[in-house]
Amino acid sequence: MRRLKKWGLILVILYALITILAYNFQERLVFFPSKMPLNHTYDFCQDFEEMNLTTKDGAKLNAVHIKQDNAKGIIVYFHGNSGNISHLTHVANLFTRKGYESILVDYRTFGKSTGKMSEQALYDDAQLFYNYAKKQHAEDKIIIYGRSFGTGVATWLASENNPEKVVLESPFYSAVALGQYRFPFLPIDWLSNFRFPSNEFVKKVDCPIYIFHGKEDSVIPFESAEKLYKAIPGKNKEFFGVPKAGHNYLQDFKIFKEGMSMILD
Repeated sequence: MRRLKKWGLILVILYALITILAYNFQERLVFFPSKMPLNHTYDFCQDFEEMNLTTKDGAKLNAVHIKQDNAKGIIVYFHGNSGNISHLTHVANLFTRKGYESILVDYRTFGKSTGKMSEQALYDDAQLFYNYAKKQHAEDKIIIYGRSFGTGVATWLASENNPEKVVLESPFYSAVALGQYRFPFLPIDWLSNFRFPSNEFVKKVDCPIYIFHGKEDSVIPFESAEKLYKAIPGKNKEFFGVPKAGHNYLQDFKIFKEGMSMILD
């Protein structure tokens, strides 16, 4: 009995340590930024302008504005929780082929962007870029696009504004629900400083919402996207399940190509 109590105490202490470490280092568990030298020159093989916006707290936010004459509108794009905008040439090419300008955004600590990370800061930063987009085009010509982690930012931004459309690629129901799925042994709801409740934000979005998700996604479960889709009120929505697709490279599949053509053509 004494040995059992001893092992029980050890397990409790280990669990407490793991929980404390998870709380203190959660930013590193959520975000995997790839930094970029400030003197790096982007190469998108088309007309673009590198831009920097300064926030109220002094952060410098880096982005690329892909330009086009006689554009149909502009797409504000939020990427996933890793990499940076230098990896998004294929995204820029897709939007350009469809006749749209685009703004590819790097979050705080990603690429050339600076600043301290927080959920509210990411929302405020997204609004800055949206305000910039409104100076280029009427609001009913703005499309908000989020991929993976970026869908949490995109749904918030759409809930606070009036864009023409919203596209969500590989979205989650909420960051807390995703954390509970990936770390079921931890009290994620209590620990998390990054909640991104997309399921609540979509209820406040008035424009059409389009969701793409790979049916074999091992990073964000397909069921998470289905649940998010069901949370969207009304019928102004469409879901594209992509068979045999994982979390990445949805652009290589026919369903994605046809769906994007329907949305953007």
